[in-house]
Amino acid sequence: MSSDDDDLAARIAATASGAYDVAPDSELKLVNRSENTVFALTDAATGEPLIMRVHRHGYHERHQIESELDWLAAIRADGAVSVPQVRAARDGTRVVTVDGVDDRPRQVVCFEQIPGVHPDENLLTDNDFHHLGRITAALHDHARRWRRPPGFDRFAWDWESCLGQRPRWGRWQDSVGVGPPQRRLLGRAQDLLEQRLRAYGCGADRFGLMHADLRLANLLVHDGDITAIDFDDCGFSWFFYDFGAAVSFIEDDPALPRWQDAWLAGYRTAGTVSAADEEMLASFVMLRRLKLLAWMGTHDHALESRTKLARYAEGSCELAECYLTSGGRVVRW
Repeated sequence: MSSDDDDLAARIAATASGAYDVAPDSELKLVNRSENTVFALTDAATGEPLIMRVHRHGYHERHQIESELDWLAAIRADGAVSVPQVRAARDGTRVVTVDGVDDRPRQVVCFEQIPGVHPDENLLTDNDFHHLGRITAALHDHARRWRRPPGFDRFAWDWESCLGQRPRWGRWQDSVGVGPPQRRLLGRAQDLLEQRLRAYGCGADRFGLMHADLRLANLLVHDGDITAIDFDDCGFSWFFYDFGAAVSFIEDDPALPRWQDAWLAGYRTAGTVSAADEEMLASFVMLRRLKLLAWMGTHDHALESRTKLARYAEGSCELAECYLTSGGRVVRW
């Protein structure tokens, strides 16, 4: 994403801010750009900090964003997990449509800012993953119990949309560092992965509404309170794909077996894990890794792409070797 794209997103956010009860000269500061562009908005009149998310065109339709916000509201009402509070616009709408800035309408959502910091990725502990596992189980439990409202619509992270004929994040085969030898090795791993996922199945006990990006970077910790954020990718998939997301970009860390045990222990405080579920964790790590390889190839503006893409294909091949050698039961121990 170029500086021109950042400037465009900033103009969209500035226009959208006029729909909220904030002073006209309130400051916007870029926080992050990935699928969407996120700004910190500080009300010039009150000093109140807010978060404004400018959705990129074509990733979600407005009603799909509304569905995400419906789930957040239901989770907040349930109280099992702390999640962000949406700030409605002056007219009560939760999603503001901005026309006349881009060549197409753009959607914007505003959240109350949550105090806290992300766990330090250089100082990850077993306790971090225990908390993450517990929160994941609580969200899965809520999703299973919740009666979704009519018209609820979030996309699926099934085989076709992950690695099949309609990969939402692109093709890993086209990513940086993937030549013929890598395609052959990773293709063999993908074939085994598909076999294992099809055997595991998509029954209601295994496949449903979930966060889909629940990693430590999407937790905020403050005075012992933990908030799960960034539900933008939430949708329907295998519940234990959330473990693959939990270890995004750190799948080759030697501490992974210990972190997996901690995550499972945390999960079991609020949910159950069958032997079949546990045996599939390596497959969900491999699924996430191949998806991220594709994602990094199509999102070169993202921080992870700028810092990790150079050897991501090589590391993916190392993981694939272990996955194949173990028959799909281990990624890298």
